[in-house]
Amino acid sequence: MRRIYIILIAVLTTGSGAFAQAYEGSVKYDKEKQDAIVIEYRYPAQAVENAFVQRMQKLGYKPKEEKGILNRDKGFLVFKNAYIPEISEKRYDYIIYVERKSRKEDDESIMYIVIKDNDFNIVKKLPVEESEQAKEYVNQMGPDIEDANLELQINAQQEVVNKAEKKLRDLEDEHSNLVKKLQENDRSREETRSDIETQRKALDVLRDKRRTD
Repeated sequence: MRRIYIILIAVLTTGSGAFAQAYEGSVKYDKEKQDAIVIEYRYPAQAVENAFVQRMQKLGYKPKEEKGILNRDKGFLVFKNAYIPEISEKRYDYIIYVERKSRKEDDESIMYIVIKDNDFNIVKKLPVEESEQAKEYVNQMGPDIEDANLELQINAQQEVVNKAEKKLRDLEDEHSNLVKKLQENDRSREETRSDIETQRKALDVLRDKRRTD
C-alpha cells in the first residue's frame, strides 16, 4: 500500500510538467522591474517557449522578438493586442520571457508573463477571475510543452541521423575515389611494365650494335 501511495505522489507531482502552480512575481523588462506571472517547468526553455508561441499562433498571433546585442530585453517575445479567450474577453499585450532555471539545470526553466493594457502593466490590477484564469492557462500547458519538447528531441535526433548519413556519403565518396585511384594505379603499372619491356628491347637492340673487335 505504501508503494502505491509513493507512486501516486510521483505521478501527481510530475504529470503537469511544472514544479509548482503559477504565482505573481517580477522580471526586469523595458529598463524597469515589471510585475509578472511566473511558473517553473521541468522542461527546457526552448520547449516552453515553443509551446506558448504555438498556442498563440493557433489564435493567429505572431510574436515580435526583442533582438540586438545591446538590447537588454533580448529574448522577450511580445504579442500585441492579443485576445486569449481562456484568460479574458479583453485584448492585452502579452510579453513572455523563458530562461533556464540555472546553468546546471538546462532541462528546467522559468517562464515570465507580463500583461499590459495601453502600455500599463496590469498583472496586479487584473480582476481576480482573470488573474486566476491567466495562472491556470500556464498551469495547464504541460501537454503542449511535452509535445514541443518531443519535437525538439525528434529534430535533434534527425540532426544526428543527418550528420551520420553525411559522414557515410563522404566515406563512400572517398572509397569510390580510392577505388578509381587504385584502378588508375593498376592501369599505370601495366602501362609502365609494357613500356619497360619495350625500352629493354630497344636497349638490347642498341647493345647488339656494339663492335666486338
